[in-house]
Amino acid sequence: MNFTTLLVTAVGLSMDASAVSISNGIAYRRTFLTKVILMAFYFGLFQAVMPFIGYYAGNIFSDMIKAVDHWVVLIILSILGIKMIMEAVKSKNSNEIKIQKCSFLTNKFLLIQALATSIDAFALGISLALIKVDILRAVIVIGITTFILCFFSFFVGRKFGSLFKSKAEIFGGLILIIIGLKIFMEHILS
Repeated sequence: MNFTTLLVTAVGLSMDASAVSISNGIAYRRTFLTKVILMAFYFGLFQAVMPFIGYYAGNIFSDMIKAVDHWVVLIILSILGIKMIMEAVKSKNSNEIKIQKCSFLTNKFLLIQALATSIDAFALGISLALIKVDILRAVIVIGITTFILCFFSFFVGRKFGSLFKSKAEIFGGLILIIIGLKIFMEHILS
């Protein structure tokens, strides 16, 4: 996987966390900069650690499914992408911004958000193992990309409200599906 594809994958993967960061910006307008940095750090850390774990889980099974690995990657990334798009459309149709009951972001709440938004990253890690990606390079790019996007997404949420939330999730879902198709086609045509 070349750097551009890896970066685009990282952007797509980080869209859930970015959408939550936008929501946090909407709901917690008076959050201090240090808490925003901590939020972005947690999201970046979890988005990096989960593919790492998934990668090593995927390595265990990669030899067993080598003949169909391109299908597995296509299916996993397509399911993740479709799930993101469906959730975005569902939240867009509900036309509501979920405002949290507490008046400030707690570390516990941020950790729960980071874990919840990184579950898909585990599945991506399995896919990365199947296509033999340099996992250290991948998790560094994913973690840094997620950190940067979440940091700025908080301020986008603070400034523009719910205007971009569902669009970010749809964009992220489409990216994951396109990457899955690209990997599938490369395998079929090689």
